[in-house]
Amino acid sequence: MANLSTTYMGLKLRNPLIIASSGLTENIDDIVEFEARGAGAVVIKSIFEEEIIAKAHDNLNRMQASGFIYPETMEYFDYDSMEDPISNYLEFLGKVKRETSIPILASINCVTAEGWIDFAKRIEDTGVDGLELNVFELPSDPNRTSEQNEQVYFDIAERVTNMVKLPVAMKVGYYHGALANFLVSLSETPIKALVLFNRFYNPDFGINTLEFTPSSVFSTPAELSTSLRWVAILSGRVSCDIAASTGVHDGNAMVKQLLAGAKAVQACSTFYRNGKEQTTFMIRQLEDWMNQNGFKAIEDFTGKMSQQKTYNPAAFERVQFMKYFHDL
Repeated sequence: MANLSTTYMGLKLRNPLIIASSGLTENIDDIVEFEARGAGAVVIKSIFEEEIIAKAHDNLNRMQASGFIYPETMEYFDYDSMEDPISNYLEFLGKVKRETSIPILASINCVTAEGWIDFAKRIEDTGVDGLELNVFELPSDPNRTSEQNEQVYFDIAERVTNMVKLPVAMKVGYYHGALANFLVSLSETPIKALVLFNRFYNPDFGINTLEFTPSSVFSTPAELSTSLRWVAILSGRVSCDIAASTGVHDGNAMVKQLLAGAKAVQACSTFYRNGKEQTTFMIRQLEDWMNQNGFKAIEDFTGKMSQQKTYNPAAFERVQFMKYFHDL
């Protein structure tokens, strides 16, 4: 029988399937069910940087109003004593760890390296196994250079890894001018993994109501190709693990990402569409494929189709192929 276990960020996973941060991972019963159905790990729904900073400012204002303020309080807050949503998040992390046995990763959605970093230490104190930083800054300001935009990622990586001993992953987007260079450089910081890629909020609006609405909330299997390309290009070139994300809806897609070089695969939308039982189905598909192809362990085929190992490395870089489109 195939051995599905793998390592990711130095953590031992019983299989490479990670339940991505979402509304499905903010409820203890849902997480317990994902574990029962075989998930290798779970990323808890993100808390936002703005929530942390807002609550910190609120506490600071209350301390100032009461006359109880010292310079040290500007650097450190007792987040455990805060009310919703901060204390609830910390309490929830501890509860999840007590009621599950698979690796649990907390998640912070952040865009700066200011005002919230010490909260990472409070997360570590809950006993979770790792921390995923979902970082995305849309490079939309014409007055900022690419270097200025990207420096934010390095600042966050440095400050958080200096604060905690937890393995840290960074979930990033692909809006970068020299994406491969940026991700290789980011992998050389003390982070343990890159998650490729986060999925953005895409605005839309009604032409009659003139109101903004979200577009494409859930991913589709067609979106697999973007992360698949870059996982394959970066496999063997980055100095940390890679987790693939977005467009993974079944076990075959998981196999593809592992062949490209991912150490783990995150999925979310497929569970909204197909239910939590899709977890077991995806794992069974992976196991069946390994047995059919004679692979005894995940590492036997991880990266086998990466750019470094494939017989046709140009396929990952060539954007158009005339042989596919010349008859259209």
